[in-house]
Amino acid sequence: MEILVFKTNLTNKKRISDLEPVLNIHPHIIKWNVDLHDRDNVLRVVSTNIEAKDIEELVINAGFHCEELR
Repeated sequence: MEILVFKTNLTNKKRISDLEPVLNIHPHIIKWNVDLHDRDNVLRVVSTNIEAKDIEELVINAGFHCEELR
């Protein structure tokens, strides 16, 4: 298991709910959350067998900004 962290433009609950179906159906994403109190609107993903670039691609294809924080 690994925790991946990303900077996003998910600035409110509506945007998060729009992304929810995309992340919830992925078989390698165990759980995820967005910290709206962080200035980077941090997306944390607990996963197995998925690379950060794949999560970035999922989020970007859903219409949002996503950039891995290292």
